[in-house]
Amino acid sequence: MQGPEVKPAAEQGAEQPAGAANEPSALGNASTTDVQGELQAALDEARAKASEHYDLYLRARADIENTRRRAQDDISKAHKFAIESFAEDLVPVMDSLEKALDACPTANESLREGIEITLRQLRSALEKNRLTEINPQGERFDPHRHQAISLVTAEGVPPNHVVAVLQKGWMIADRVLRPALVTVAQA
Repeated sequence: MQGPEVKPAAEQGAEQPAGAANEPSALGNASTTDVQGELQAALDEARAKASEHYDLYLRARADIENTRRRAQDDISKAHKFAIESFAEDLVPVMDSLEKALDACPTANESLREGIEITLRQLRSALEKNRLTEINPQGERFDPHRHQAISLVTAEGVPPNHVVAVLQKGWMIADRVLRPALVTVAQA
C-alpha cells in the first residue's frame, strides 16, 4: 500500500490556471496594506502604553526618592533632638544651681566651690549636646526666642530691646527649648 503521490510545489503551481496565479498576489497587496495598518496601530498602541508605563515608573522612582529623603531627614532630626526631653528636665537644675550661687555669696567656701564645679560640669555636658543659653540682655526683642513678661520705660535702652532677663532661655541645635523670659523697653 502506497499513499497518494506527493508532487513538488513547482508542479502543483503548474496545474493552476493562469488567472488563479495572479489572484493571491492581488489579495496579498490588499492584505499587506491592511496588515501594515494594523501593525502600525498596534505599534502606536504599544508606544502609548510604553510611554504611560515609563511615566508611572518615573513617578514611582521619584516617590521612592522622596520617601528615602524624608526618612533621612527624620533620622537626622531624631539624632539632633534625641535629648530634648532629658534637657528640659536638666535646665531647671541649671537654674537652681545658678540661683544657689547668687543667693549665698558669703557661704562656706568649699560649698560654693562644689556648686561652681557642679555647675561647670553640667554646663559642659549641655554644650556637648548642643544646648546653648539664650541670655538676651540688651539685645533686640525676638519673639521666636524671647517671651516678654512686661513692657517698661527704661532710660538709655532703645525701644523693643531687652531691659532685664528674668529667666534664661535655652536652645537645642537650632530649636528653642525654652524661651527667655524678659522685660522689654517701650517705644
